[in-house]
Amino acid sequence: MHRRNLALAALSGTLLLAAPGTAAAHGDTIAVTLTGQRQGHITADVTWENDGDPVEERVAATVNAVSGDGSRTAGPWKLVRIPGTAAGWTTAEALPAGRWQITVEVGFPDLGRGEGTVTVAAPAARPAPPAARAPGNAAEAKPAGPAGPAAPPAARPAMDPGTPDRDAVDDSGPGRATWFTTAGVAVAALGGAAVGILVRRRRRR
Repeated sequence: MHRRNLALAALSGTLLLAAPGTAAAHGDTIAVTLTGQRQGHITADVTWENDGDPVEERVAATVNAVSGDGSRTAGPWKLVRIPGTAAGWTTAEALPAGRWQITVEVGFPDLGRGEGTVTVAAPAARPAPPAARAPGNAAEAKPAGPAGPAAPPAARPAMDPGTPDRDAVDDSGPGRATWFTTAGVAVAALGGAAVGILVRRRRRR
């Protein structure tokens, strides 16, 4: 029994000594590595400097930026964790286009600092809308539609009843010869009839 108690006391002492060592295994310094920017939002990895493990605790850090020529400044902004990453952090705010010197200061859970330079590109220019056509070119721009029905032929002017139709009366050709032939036969028949009548009258006398 005495030996068992001694063994439990020794194990408890070992655990008590190991607990502070486990708590301080990461060290007491935060490492901040600037990884760049995403559409102006600063990105960084926050880890323990001693072993490189990501900081799982809440991190209190600020970000400050100075333009390359020193004429503009931005911040201080807070770092917020990037969802789905173990060590990724970013800013809710975005820097305008330009070259920037970045400084990150960490105050909790331990002290840390990181610096770097990022370049934010200008947003791509939108293409200009197509120019509107001038009013005078509207007819040119309008596509040609299907052709409409053909216009009816011009009506033939009415003829005077007293004027013979030129197409009906033809002074030349076979029609004229036929007419003269018919007229000659009629005249000959009439002449023969008249001669016969005269002969009969003379006989009666």
